[in-house]
Amino acid sequence: MTARGRASRALSHGSEQSLYPSDDGDAGAHRLSSSADIYASLPTTEYPIGSPNSEQLERGGSGFGHHTGYDRYADNNMSGQASTMSLSIDDGDSQRQLYGATRGGPRRTASNLQYGDGPDDEEHLDDDKSRGNDAAARRAAMAGSTSNGRRGTKSGFWAGLSPRAKRFVIIAAVGVALVIAIAVAVPVALGSNNKHSTKVASGTGSTTTSAPKGVPTGTSGADWKTAAVGGDGSVVYTEDGSSFVYNNSFGSSVHFLFAGGFWNAIPFNNSAQAQEDTPPLSEKWDFNTHRIWGVNLGGWLTIEPFITPALFEPYNSAINGPNITNGAVDEWHLCLALGTNMTAAITDHYNTFITEKDFAEIAAAGLNWVRIPIPYWIIEVYPGEPFLANVGWTYFLKAIEWARKYGLRINLDLHAVPGSQNGYNHSSKLGTINFLNGVMGIANAQRTLNYIRTLAEFISQPQYRDVIPMFSILNEPYAATIGVDMLRHFYIEVYEMVRGITGIGEGNGPFITFHDGFVAQATTVAQGGWDGFLTGADRIAIDQHAYLCFDTPNNDSLGYNSAKPCAYWASKFNTSAEQFGLSMGGEWSLAVNDCGKWLNNVGNGARYDGTYYIPGNVTAPAFVGYGAGSCDPWNDWESWTNATKQGLQAVVRGHMDALQHSFFWTWKTGYSTTLGKIANPMWNYQLGLAQGYVPKDPRGSVGSCPILVSQQGVSMSSNPAPTLSSWMTGGSGAGTIVATAILASFSAWPPATLGITPVSNLPTYTSTAAISTLSALTPTSYPSGYSSSTNPGNGWAQSSDTTPWYTPVAGCTYPDPWSGVAATIPTAACTGTAAARRREMKRFPAPVPTTAPTPVSRP
Repeated sequence: MTARGRASRALSHGSEQSLYPSDDGDAGAHRLSSSADIYASLPTTEYPIGSPNSEQLERGGSGFGHHTGYDRYADNNMSGQASTMSLSIDDGDSQRQLYGATRGGPRRTASNLQYGDGPDDEEHLDDDKSRGNDAAARRAAMAGSTSNGRRGTKSGFWAGLSPRAKRFVIIAAVGVALVIAIAVAVPVALGSNNKHSTKVASGTGSTTTSAPKGVPTGTSGADWKTAAVGGDGSVVYTEDGSSFVYNNSFGSSVHFLFAGGFWNAIPFNNSAQAQEDTPPLSEKWDFNTHRIWGVNLGGWLTIEPFITPALFEPYNSAINGPNITNGAVDEWHLCLALGTNMTAAITDHYNTFITEKDFAEIAAAGLNWVRIPIPYWIIEVYPGEPFLANVGWTYFLKAIEWARKYGLRINLDLHAVPGSQNGYNHSSKLGTINFLNGVMGIANAQRTLNYIRTLAEFISQPQYRDVIPMFSILNEPYAATIGVDMLRHFYIEVYEMVRGITGIGEGNGPFITFHDGFVAQATTVAQGGWDGFLTGADRIAIDQHAYLCFDTPNNDSLGYNSAKPCAYWASKFNTSAEQFGLSMGGEWSLAVNDCGKWLNNVGNGARYDGTYYIPGNVTAPAFVGYGAGSCDPWNDWESWTNATKQGLQAVVRGHMDALQHSFFWTWKTGYSTTLGKIANPMWNYQLGLAQGYVPKDPRGSVGSCPILVSQQGVSMSSNPAPTLSSWMTGGSGAGTIVATAILASFSAWPPATLGITPVSNLPTYTSTAAISTLSALTPTSYPSGYSSSTNPGNGWAQSSDTTPWYTPVAGCTYPDPWSGVAATIPTAACTGTAAARRREMKRFPAPVPTTAPTPVSRP
C-alpha cells in the first residue's frame, strides 16, 4: 500500500514494558520503560511516525523483501517477499525456539526479556545477562561463596542452606576448580598452535600458573610493545608505531587475567577470543548454538561511491540529475579519472580506511564475524581493465592477521567478477551484465572459476582455514537476467571444484555460500527457488540480502519498521534453514528509506523525497507526490534525538533476531566533503555505536521479534528455527548428494546453451595456462618470550590440483568482455586456426595477466 493511499492509524503501544536496553551505561544494563516513552517523543514534523494498517505487513505490501533487479542502486522492480502471517504469539516452547538460540544466553521471549517475572530474575540484573550463562554463573558463584551458611533453623552447614544457597555453593566450587584449571591451561594454549597449523611460535622457559609469557606485569605502557596477549585496558601498538587502548568488556574465559575479550599477537596462533561466548578460532563453530553477529567491511577493497564519497566527489557534480555528466560513477571510472595518481590514491585508501584498530573495535562491539568483499583484480587484470591490480591482496593478508589476532572469523566475499554479474556499480563496472550472459558470458564465468579456485586453495591451507571458515563465492548475481538455471550450473561446478580441493567434512575448507540471485525466498527448485537444491551437499549456505529501503516510500514509524524484518523474513529464514541448510543475511542495514548520498547511484536521488529517476527515464522522477518528505532529517545524524536513536536500535534488533546469522552493511562510511560530515549514517555501524543508535551488545536482540510484532499489532507465523541436520554442517551424510535428479539436470559445465544460444558457438577459454597462486606474509618478529620460524604456506592447499587455468585460445580474437551483450552472436566456434572466424568488430589481443606481487615480509 502506498503512503498516499494508506489509511493511517495512531500507534497503540499500551503499557507494555520496553525491550530496549539503555546504552547510557553498561552494554547489557536494561531499563524499564513503556514503549510509548520510546516512540511518542519522535518529532512528527521531521520523522513522521504514523503506522500503516497491520494488513500491509500481513500481505507484504508492495514488497519489502530483499532487493531485486537494480533495486539497491538503480530501479524499483521489487517483488513481494512477505508472506501471509498467522497470529501465533505465545510464550510456549515453540515460540522460544522460533528464533533459534545463541551460546551464552537463554532464549528470550516476551516474558524473560523483562525483569521481575520470576523468582531468580534478581540474579541477572546486570550486563552479564545478555553476555552469557558463564558470566551469570560466575556472578552467582561469587554471591554463593560469600554466604556463611546461617540460613534457616536446621542444624549443620549444608542443612542450614536454602535451595538457592546450596546451588550457589555448588556453582562456586565448580567455578574455583575451573579457575585453577584455566590458570594452568591458558599459558600452554596461548603459546602453542591450533591443531591445524604446521609450525608456530612457541614459548621458551618454564610454564607459569599466573600469566602466560609475553603478558606485561609492570605499569609502563612500553611493556605492551612486545606483548604476546592483552585484554581489556591493554595497549596495542600497530605496525606504523601508533597505539590505542583495547577496550573490550565482553567477559573472557581467561577472566583472571583480562576483564574482557583478549587478543593474541603470536603469529599463526588461534587462541584469541573476541568475546567470552565466542569460541576461539581453534575451536569448532557450531551454527546450531552460536549466532553470527557480523559486519561487512564494504567500500574497503571494493570501493563504492556511497561508502567513500570523498574519493569520488572531485570528479562528480555536487547536484543530482539525470542529464548531468559525472566522471566517476564506479571504481572502473574512478581509476580512469585518477590517472597517474591511481596507485597512490587507492593504496592510501586501502591503508587508511580500514586498519587494525577497526578489527579491535569490531570485537569490542560484541561482533564475532566480518564479511570482507574483495574484487577479482585483487589477483590480476586483463589488458584494458583500469583497476589497480594485486595491491589489495596485501591488505587482505593484513585483514587475516588482524582477524586472527582479535579472534574474529572471516566470510570471504567475491564481490566483483569479470564482466559484472549484476551491472551494479560495485560489481566491477556499472552497466550491462556479461557474466553468464551475452556473447562473453561463458568466457567471463570461466575466468571467474580461475579466481574462485585460487582463493579456495589459499584459504583452505591449514594456516588459514580456521580464520576464514566461509567463502561467499559470488555476490548478488542478478538471476532475472542470468537465469536461475545458469546459476545452478555454475554453483554446482564451483561446489565440485572447491570440495575437490578441500575434501569432505567439517574442518576441511570453508562453508561455500551461494547468493540467492534475488529469487523468492523459501521456495523450492521446482518453484524457481533454492530449497532442496543439492540436498546432502557438504557445508553449503544460502545468502539473502534483506533491505527495507528499496521500495515505495512510506512514513512508517521506526517502531513499525522494527517489526517488518520479523514479519517478512523470520519464518522464511527458518524454512530455508530446514530445506536448504545454513541460511544467513549477508547484508542488511538500518535504512528504513533510501535517503543518502549516492545510495541509488552517483547523480540519482531518493525515492523518499521524489528525486529518484528510474534508469532509462530522464524526463521525470518517480514517486513524486507520495508525500514521504525531506531526506534532510534522515541524513542529519548530529541532530537525532535520543528517542530517534532508541527507535533505530529497535530496527537493529528486529533485523538481527529475524535473520539470526547476519552481517550488517557496513562497518563504516566515509566523510563527504560536500556534506561536511560522515555520509549515510543508517549504513554505518561504527558511527551508530559512537552516537548511540546501534546497541552496544547485539546479544540483546535475541527474542526481540515477538515483542516488536506484539507492540505493533502485527501477526507473525509460528515456524520454529530448526536444528541444522548433520550433513548440513559437515557431519554424517555430508557429501552424499541425494538430490540426484537436480544434480543430473545442472551438473554439465559449461551448460549446453546460454539462453537460446548453443554454448558451442560462443567464445570460450581453454584450460592450458599456468596456475597463478597467491603469496603470503612471512612474520619476521615475535612477541617477547616467543621465537620460532613459521611456515605461511605456499598458497596451494591441494598439491594434486594441477589442472591448468583457463586462458584465451591462441590465435583467436575475442569481443570486449565488458560489452558482449551487444556483440554479434557467432555461428561457429573459434578453434585458433587461420580460418577461425573473427567474432567482433572491436578486437582485443589475447590477454596477458599481470603477475602476482613478490611475497613481502611483515614488519
